Amino acid sequence: MRVRVKICGVRSTEAIRAAVDAGADALGLVFAISPRQVEIPEARALADEIPAFVSTVGVFRYPSVEEVDAVLAQVPLDLVQTEPGRGILGKVPGPRLLPVFHDSDDLIERANRFREAYGFHRPLLLEGPGRGGQGVRPNWMRATALARVGRLVLAGGLDPDNVADAVERVRPYGVDVSSGVEEGGRKDAGRIRAFVQAVRAAENASSP
Repeated sequence: MRVRVKICGVRSTEAIRAAVDAGADALGLVFAISPRQVEIPEARALADEIPAFVSTVGVFRYPSVEEVDAVLAQVPLDLVQTEPGRGILGKVPGPRLLPVFHDSDDLIERANRFREAYGFHRPLLLEGPGRGGQGVRPNWMRATALARVGRLVLAGGLDPDNVADAVERVRPYGVDVSSGVEEGGRKDAGRIRAFVQAVRAAENASSP
């Protein structure tokens, strides 16, 4: 079972190179209000540095259709990551949308309703409660339940020290990290490399 790795919140060529060299499968450019937010011209320049074999993901939070349109018109995104709502589900083609769910007591019910309406084939991204990018971990028992019936990208509170445990316990389709591979608010090449290596070791250990 190969686990996809997404490094989110990249803001420099150095961070992109470090993630690509480490073997990341996807890189996230944050358009939502965040310390890692990028403007369209900056994002376009960064996207040009991402090789074709690595997915470029635009990260939003409840954007309007117009906001997504403005980005898509200028930045070559493979995926749009956002909480479902405001007509985005009808605007972004299904294969290009990565819907975000935040952990809560009714998570399973909400996620199952979404999957029944839009298909179990679509990966879901699970973050901790509240805003993303805060390093808050979701409930891994609920995450495991979601991962058993559909593709799940696990985010929130992951770092090089705990991601192997997460992969072995939750068995997600993918993992997503941002603050967990930073030092002093910047992406750190050593932590990125250690994170990806931990995922690869755990997926090998989890293989039947």
